[in-house]
Amino acid sequence: MAVQTRTDTFAALRDCFATDLAALIGDQSPRGVTANAFIDLVEEGRDVLGASSLSNWQDASEDLDRAVGYLTDALTSPDGDQASLLARARTHLRDGIATAS
Repeated sequence: MAVQTRTDTFAALRDCFATDLAALIGDQSPRGVTANAFIDLVEEGRDVLGASSLSNWQDASEDLDRAVGYLTDALTSPDGDQASLLARARTHLRDGIATAS
C-alpha cells in the first residue's frame, strides 16, 4: 500500500478546488502548483467573497478562512495531524464553494 504524502494531498485538493475558486474570483490565469500557491488562491477567494455585501458570499468567505487556517496548519503540523487537518480544510473548501455558487 502506497503512503500518501502531504504534497500529494495538497495536489489533490488543488486539483479538486482550484478551478472553482478561480472562477469565483474571475481569475483565468494559471497558478503555481505549490501548497503555498494554493493557499494564496484560497486567501484571495476569501478576500473577494468577504468584501461582498451578499450574505451567502460572506458566509462562504468564513468557510474559506477556516480552510486557510487548516491548510496552513497542515504545512507545519506533525505527520500524524496532517490528514485530519487536510480533511477539515477539504470540508470548508467544499462548503465555501457551494455556498458562494
